[in-house]
Amino acid sequence: MKRKRKIPLVVLSDVHLGTYGCQATELLQYLKSIQPKMLVLNGDIIDMWSFSKRYFPASHMNVLRQIIKMSNQGTRVIYITGNHDEALRKYSDFILGNFELADKLILDLDGKKTWIFHGDVFDSSTKGYAKILAKLGGKGYDLLILINSFINWVLVLLGKEKRSYSKMIKDSVKKAVSFVSNFETTAAEIAIQKKYSYVVCGHIHKPQMREVQNEHGKVIYLNSGDWVENLTALEYKKEKWSIYQYKKTDYIDHENKEDAIINDIVTKILS
Repeated sequence: MKRKRKIPLVVLSDVHLGTYGCQATELLQYLKSIQPKMLVLNGDIIDMWSFSKRYFPASHMNVLRQIIKMSNQGTRVIYITGNHDEALRKYSDFILGNFELADKLILDLDGKKTWIFHGDVFDSSTKGYAKILAKLGGKGYDLLILINSFINWVLVLLGKEKRSYSKMIKDSVKKAVSFVSNFETTAAEIAIQKKYSYVVCGHIHKPQMREVQNEHGKVIYLNSGDWVENLTALEYKKEKWSIYQYKKTDYIDHENKEDAIINDIVTKILS
């Protein structure tokens, strides 16, 4: 069995379990490959806006089982609520063993104050009438993901690489690009005011790590991205942050090696 990577801190967000776009199989592979001391689930893990008894496949349930297993094996799991799982906010500060529910998190990482929160507090589209429109938009996004999945299935059959048309459409909309820029600036400026060294968000599905500086100071702004299109996470190890990017080949090679070892053992036994 491949040795798990030991990491002090891992941050995941925007998994959207319960939607067609969720890449649960890939996320499960990643979770099984790591052994973090702390796992921060930074919002929108279970998509309660789109939740339906008709669609919550075994692969999605397996992700939840793996997280519980990691908690039982000693990983401190902190679930920070987002807008898609805001129904859990009434249970904030709930603690059971190594599992905690929270609205935000302040950590001391090697002497540097770190502020972790989902980020929907900056988004007016998650409130009031705009929230209803956002939910309708989410349904359309789910449909777009389904169409994109079918196109990718055809591309794979033709021996071509997958493409994320839904991501291309989002990235090409000027209003969305402007919102992302304003979101990042706002989060960084507030963090600078509060004298934090790091500010870690999710929500906008855009993995990022960069230094932001103004006349009052500087901060490292980080975003964990998502497990719908980008398949990314944040990892903190040896006083450094990095963006993890899922690559299928990393796991296929390992599976092939395991198969080869098993076949070799069987061959020797039978010979």
